[in-house]
Amino acid sequence: MKSQRLARIDHEIQRILGTLITQELKDPRLGFVTVMHVEVTDDLRHCKVFVSVIGDRHQARQSLDALNSAARFLRGELGHRIDLRHTPQLIFVEDRSTERAIELAKTLREDAERHQAPEVE
Repeated sequence: MKSQRLARIDHEIQRILGTLITQELKDPRLGFVTVMHVEVTDDLRHCKVFVSVIGDRHQARQSLDALNSAARFLRGELGHRIDLRHTPQLIFVEDRSTERAIELAKTLREDAERHQAPEVE
């Protein structure tokens, strides 16, 4: 289980990166990106940033390329806004859990409609 300190750091990095990505980055490749989750390693050297991108696979790939290009800028800004001895290296990972949840909900809804008993009058 993660310590409370690391959980607080995760949350703070998620909050700051979400703000930076939406307000500071002006890359035209960047689509509608949401920072879903952040995981910092125990030594605070690396940070996996799970992002969700609205759009197709091509749009998601372009957005991840834009984020990877801006990683140095984001890391520098993060270093100015958070008080840590070492600012972690940012690793962006696409989070497709929202997409899978929507597909699962659609499948369950279709299944319920198929198995719904006809009403007796």
